[in-house]
Amino acid sequence: MVKLATARESRAYGPRRSRNRWEYINAGLYLFAAFILVIAFVVLHSLPEFKQGLVLLLIGIVFVALVNAHDLFAHIAGVDYCIALVGLDVQLGLVEFTAPLVHLVGSILMFLGILFLLIQSKRGYSSHKLKSSGLSMLITGPVFWLLGSVLDLCQIYERADGHVQILQKGVQIPLLMGSLLFLVGGVFDRHDVFMSKHQVFRVMGRNWIWFGIAGSLLFFLGGLMNVVKVFKIQQMDGMRLEKLRGGAQERLRQRREGQAPLISEDDRRRNPREETRPAPSQVAQEDVVFGTGSKT
Repeated sequence: MVKLATARESRAYGPRRSRNRWEYINAGLYLFAAFILVIAFVVLHSLPEFKQGLVLLLIGIVFVALVNAHDLFAHIAGVDYCIALVGLDVQLGLVEFTAPLVHLVGSILMFLGILFLLIQSKRGYSSHKLKSSGLSMLITGPVFWLLGSVLDLCQIYERADGHVQILQKGVQIPLLMGSLLFLVGGVFDRHDVFMSKHQVFRVMGRNWIWFGIAGSLLFFLGGLMNVVKVFKIQQMDGMRLEKLRGGAQERLRQRREGQAPLISEDDRRRNPREETRPAPSQVAQEDVVFGTGSKT
């Protein structure tokens, strides 16, 4: 699970006049989702109320999925939906496009896994296939979260100051460790559920609850650091914000100005002689002028 706040000058979390406000809403909503997850696992720890805890988990996961979907949309809209720029800037594809998408898939799998377990508990633990599918999704979902967190570590700032980069690590590391705890908890949960004879533990294991509490607390810490990071980035001068690499920033600027570049910036750097070489028509015209002058 991730809350990806970039220092790109081209990010677009909302309309131009309310862009900063929407970015704060995005960061605050993620923090709220992490808080709901913490409360949900605490409720799950009280065994008589485990169904209400599962419902709270579903609500928290929905908010997480919405935030990641908004992140993905904001990053794509920031480059005017020009997906082809991924070929010029690798980080744009790995971090700003792939990471939110992978976390969105993981959130959907986690939602389905918890939903299957909730349905299983209401049916009286009769469907072994449904329970097995739910427990498998509680492992597969965190795998996607962990993969997205690793991709998020590929985000490198070149223009931002050291304070922002420290805040960046303060967001990335708790989310990475939280995703790992959810993965380990899912593995233990599958073992505990099939080995336990207790009625409640046929849906979820106690180890999964404790791992979930620890992971949710790390998510909350990462979300809190992300709010601070968003505030810091919005106070930065525009000249210090990150630009696209590999000629992608120039290509995006020309696209917005309505100029379709026939020769990319990289091609111009490779062939500098072609820019200074005069056109054949110009050479012929100069020869005629000089030839005419010599006759007179």
